[in-house]
Amino acid sequence: MASGVVRIRHVKLPVTDLRHSAGWYVSLLDLEVAAEFAEQGVVRGVQLTAADGGFAIALREREFCASRPDLGGFDVFALEAESMAALHELAARCERLSIACGGVQDRGEYGASLDIPDPDGTVLRFLAGNVIGPGAFFGLDVDAEGRPSLYAEPRLTL
Repeated sequence: MASGVVRIRHVKLPVTDLRHSAGWYVSLLDLEVAAEFAEQGVVRGVQLTAADGGFAIALREREFCASRPDLGGFDVFALEAESMAALHELAARCERLSIACGGVQDRGEYGASLDIPDPDGTVLRFLAGNVIGPGAFFGLDVDAEGRPSLYAEPRLTL
C-alpha cells in the first residue's frame, strides 16, 4: 500500500549567513525565492524553488535552528541530474562562478556524481545514471581501502 506521499517538498539546511547562502544557491542552481520566513520583522529563512517546481531548498539561519546543527562535510541529500553531460555542465558552471567542487566522478555502472560544498561546507551531491531505484535492491560495501563491492540481499533487518 502506498503512503500517499508524492515527493519531498523541500530540504531545509542550516546556514551561517542567510543572504550569502541564498545568493549562492540561486546562482548555482537558478533557483527563485519562493518564500521568506521572518521573526519579529527579521528574515530568518527562505525557500528557494526550481522554476519548474521540481525541487526546493529551504535555508534557515543556524543561530535560530534548534541545536544549531552543523552539517559540514555531509551530503544530506542528492539531486538527480538528467545526464552525465548535465553534471559536466554543472562542474563548468562552478568553475565560472569560482565555486570549488570535486569534479565529476564517473563510477561506471553505478553512474556518476559531483559533490559541491556550499558556503557552510554542507555537501550537495548530484547524481546521473544512478542504479538505485524502486522495485529493486542494491547493496554496496566499501572496504578499508575504499574499494566497492555489491551485494544482493539486505543486511539490515526491519
